[in-house]
Amino acid sequence: MARQQTVYVCQSCGGEALKWQGQCPHCAEWNSLSRVTVGPQPERAAPVVAAALAADTAPSEVISLGMSELDRVFGGGLTAGSVTLLGGEPGIGKSTLLLQVAAQLAAGSAVLYASGEESMQQTVLRAQRLGLDTARLGLLSDSQLEAILEQAQLRRTRLLLIDSIQTMQSAQGTSGAGSVQQLRECTAALVRFAKSTHTSVIIVGHVTKDGSIAGPKLLEHLVDTVLYFESDAGSRYRMLRASKNRFGPVNELGFFAMTERGLQEVRNPSAIFLSRRAEPVPGSVVMVAHDGGRSLLIEVQALVDAARLAMPRRVAQGVDANRLALLLAVLSRHGGVSLAEHDVFVNLVGGLQIRETATDLPLLLALVSSLRGAALPATLATFGELGLTGEVRPVAYGEERLRELAKQGYRRVVLPRQNAPRTAPPAGLEVIGVGTLAEAISAAFGPGAEVRARS
Repeated sequence: MARQQTVYVCQSCGGEALKWQGQCPHCAEWNSLSRVTVGPQPERAAPVVAAALAADTAPSEVISLGMSELDRVFGGGLTAGSVTLLGGEPGIGKSTLLLQVAAQLAAGSAVLYASGEESMQQTVLRAQRLGLDTARLGLLSDSQLEAILEQAQLRRTRLLLIDSIQTMQSAQGTSGAGSVQQLRECTAALVRFAKSTHTSVIIVGHVTKDGSIAGPKLLEHLVDTVLYFESDAGSRYRMLRASKNRFGPVNELGFFAMTERGLQEVRNPSAIFLSRRAEPVPGSVVMVAHDGGRSLLIEVQALVDAARLAMPRRVAQGVDANRLALLLAVLSRHGGVSLAEHDVFVNLVGGLQIRETATDLPLLLALVSSLRGAALPATLATFGELGLTGEVRPVAYGEERLRELAKQGYRRVVLPRQNAPRTAPPAGLEVIGVGTLAEAISAAFGPGAEVRARS
């Protein structure tokens, strides 16, 4: 009889070591090795290899999830036999979204919702609060993975939802639920089940304090799609982003609002990031960002105030702080506006994080507006990248940004000259192409305007 062996598994990367040591030899993480007893591996029959031509393989079925925003993130819908990992902070709406999807699809196909965190009564009560019909939905409260897969096979399930993978336990593993070994074994078993039975599987995964899926990175490599819930603290809006997708575009975004009836899709996401005021105010300008395959209108707010300390403050929310410091130097050198003795605060309304360089020109125009105390017109928008020599550089997806502006009713746009359309612009939209930062400031505020610092 084969003897059991003791190994030490890293809780960060999943790497194994034969003896305990303070630092993981694989990822160099300190104090992350835990003791695991590994039993003898059962003998497996040699796999039967079957060759199949691509022409003989039928295309996979794509199932609509009942929400256009959700279908967009999945790449058009849920592909049969796919495995999706859904992550997000506690209370952000992961279980709510899965229960809504399960109730929606249960009307036409066999769906099994397995929860290892809640009892069946708790799940039913939550469905009743959301106004969902669970009469045809298969509900299971169990944390033993083999029992869940057996029920899914007996019911000929087309969609299996696991909430959550950290609570599941497989008989193949010897450690407790939530350990690296159990996470790896359970995820691998779910992937094998999905591929062999063409059952779609959606797995909920907890996240660590830095926002990544808890457990080894191997989990994200095993699954077909990885989705992350994003949200600003205190906001009822949720953003679902695809960080990996074998069946659609990566970084696609879906927007939802948390209501008493659960998560409702937001068909006009630009409305989330725009403030509705009766009159325009200084320090505010609308930019057109392109994120997740769609153009979004976002309000950029800036506040310039006289510095109260020896070292002026630079605070950035939603944009890179290092990029802001670079832009302030460009504004001083090529725009003739120095903020060396002023505190600078910038913010993107709605809590969205934008990393593209199209925010450069809107940020500086908002800063100049705050410094001068001159409000920009409410129908004016802008976008563009700035170089270190003061030139306004073009950005990608210029035509898509212009179409979104015209759709939302804007009348003027200041943009890089290379992004100006060669043919007629969208109806009702005046396009002002600029080549330098000085030209952009003149186009937005008028030529020869005097800069007045506000104390």
